[in-house]
Amino acid sequence: MRDDLEQLLKNLHLGRMAEILDQELEDASGEEPSYEEFLARLLRAQWHHKQESALAYRIKQARMPEQWSLESFPYKKQPEVNQRQIKAFGELDFIAKAENIVFIGPTGVGKTGLATGILLKAIQNGHKGLFIRAQDLFDEMYASLADRSSRKLLDHLGRMPVLLIDELGYLNIRPEQTNIFFKLMEERYNRLPTIITTNLDYPEWQNFLGNPQLVEALLSRLRHRCKTVRIKGVSLRDPQG
Repeated sequence: MRDDLEQLLKNLHLGRMAEILDQELEDASGEEPSYEEFLARLLRAQWHHKQESALAYRIKQARMPEQWSLESFPYKKQPEVNQRQIKAFGELDFIAKAENIVFIGPTGVGKTGLATGILLKAIQNGHKGLFIRAQDLFDEMYASLADRSSRKLLDHLGRMPVLLIDELGYLNIRPEQTNIFFKLMEERYNRLPTIITTNLDYPEWQNFLGNPQLVEALLSRLRHRCKTVRIKGVSLRDPQG
């Protein structure tokens, strides 16, 4: 009978319940729980396993280079960062409001760590998200021109619930790439939030994107509903001691 139960659970794709069945039956023989309690323990274990698997899948799909968290960020080493403001981002109200978050500052001050921590928090709370470096993004945009897949790329990125674009700036951009980037931000405008890290303040965006009129229109949309965080502290990558 036990073998039959285990096989039935596997056939029903209830693998976690099958894994713990022997131990739960052994525990039940001594504790004598009610049928409801015994069933609830099995179902609860399966539910937790499903949630953990779904979270692991969303994290993998997000392609984050490493799992920074808002709780582990070294705030004491970077007093420029307003911990209360970052904690508020972690409440994820910006997602429902379709507000953007832009981190501006020099290399090494923790922009990517904070942005990735916010993205991880969103994923942990059931949202889908994607981390993409700006260089890779613009490379994909340029490649999409050759095989005429720009619309497909825009549909994918334009519908991503939370999009994180890392290290925007100091790139060699063609006008066609700027046009696609503008379309992406236009399609996400007022619909879905975008998180951006950059070492360039807004007036400098024209230097690498070109086309003053298009950049003005882009920034108008990006900054309309946006929280800008400027960090001017020391590099966290400097040798300690």
